[in-house]
Amino acid sequence: MRKSESKKRHVLPGDVITTAPLRLHGNVALEGKRILSTAIGLSDVSYDSVRVIPLSGIYLPKVDDLVIGLIKYIHGNSWFADINSCYEGMLLAKDVFGRGSNATLDEMKASLDKSDLILARIANSDRTREPLLSISGQNLGKIDSGELVKISPTKIPRLIGKHGSMIQTIEASTNATITIGQNGLIVVSSDETNGLLKALTAIRMVDEQAHLVDLTDKVKKMLESDGV
Repeated sequence: MRKSESKKRHVLPGDVITTAPLRLHGNVALEGKRILSTAIGLSDVSYDSVRVIPLSGIYLPKVDDLVIGLIKYIHGNSWFADINSCYEGMLLAKDVFGRGSNATLDEMKASLDKSDLILARIANSDRTREPLLSISGQNLGKIDSGELVKISPTKIPRLIGKHGSMIQTIEASTNATITIGQNGLIVVSSDETNGLLKALTAIRMVDEQAHLVDLTDKVKKMLESDGV
């Protein structure tokens, strides 16, 4: 049985989601026999529970976006990954083992297992089901090490900066390698503890202060300081 039994649909506060006797999880309320939405978002009805996933701050997949995903589970011939969205990303076994392959569960786990991180491309997305991921391509695939950071997807352009200026400044000043997903998930790797901490601090500054005009100068000043 798949994790979700029904398609997600857009709902507003007060909309009736279902009258089925299900457990209430998040952003829903019971009124008589009706389960109502209490937020703007996507309804998510499974075989035993119901919730609404709020849309604010959530990444909405677009074809060709590069995203970082955290493998959650394997079902059938696919991996399913948390991509910081109201949808889970689906990576097919044939994308890894080749078309016509019949990989076993053990083979799939040996390649990618629960809690592994991947850098993937959104290959297909129609907003009615899980977006299809692909790790076929240069620099895509499993991310072997690093610190996972989550920021608002809307702040990613600010973190990158014009022509990559902000992220290049952070990497050059910290000797860190920073892998950015357009879904707001970021992996930071560095052999130097202080460099890692400074890179993480800079990323959090961008997330919290993206609205400030002098953010670039503030980040540079922090990076040039002795402490973190």
